[in-house]
Amino acid sequence: MKLGIRRWVLVALLAGLLCSLTHPAVADGPAPGQLTEDQLGQMIAALGLKPNKVQQRFDFAFAAKLEEEEWQLSMSSVLSQDGEWLWVMAWLDELPKTSAEVPRTALLRLLAENDRLGNGKFFAYIPANRRFVLQVSIPNRDMTSAKLQETLKDLGAAVVETYPLWSVQGWNQPATEGAATEAAAVPPATNAPATR
Repeated sequence: MKLGIRRWVLVALLAGLLCSLTHPAVADGPAPGQLTEDQLGQMIAALGLKPNKVQQRFDFAFAAKLEEEEWQLSMSSVLSQDGEWLWVMAWLDELPKTSAEVPRTALLRLLAENDRLGNGKFFAYIPANRRFVLQVSIPNRDMTSAKLQETLKDLGAAVVETYPLWSVQGWNQPATEGAATEAAAVPPATNAPATR
């Protein structure tokens, strides 16, 4: 009987060892440099920005430049439910009141641009407040202030560069090369995030 108990103990030990080898994240805890919600707010503030916490999301203004013109963008950052991803989004124009006022070609251009943007950036639609966002999702690992700042700069530059595509005002203008260039030089008047 003692031999049978020893075998079961040995089997249990081996199973535990195997489990810890196949699931190291459970054994090791959070990934190195993984931010908590409070740390995310502190990191945003450390960049000289003023985060406003709305539930789990931090809203803040971020300056992006196009040539010599500075744009004040409304951005937000939030951690995924499991804390493994960091989402950063730039709030864009509010959509018109009816879907009939949204040209299909404008939506197709945004979808086509998603394929070109790269670096995890893509356009999305937030139905709760009828706004487009340009967002990026990055792994919540090895996060530093420098890495977050680079992410914000990259996203801000993409917002400015793609202005002719997401500008609701520009949808009603003829699509000429001159009009697109002119529209790109004018920052949007309303891009503040609405509450979800």
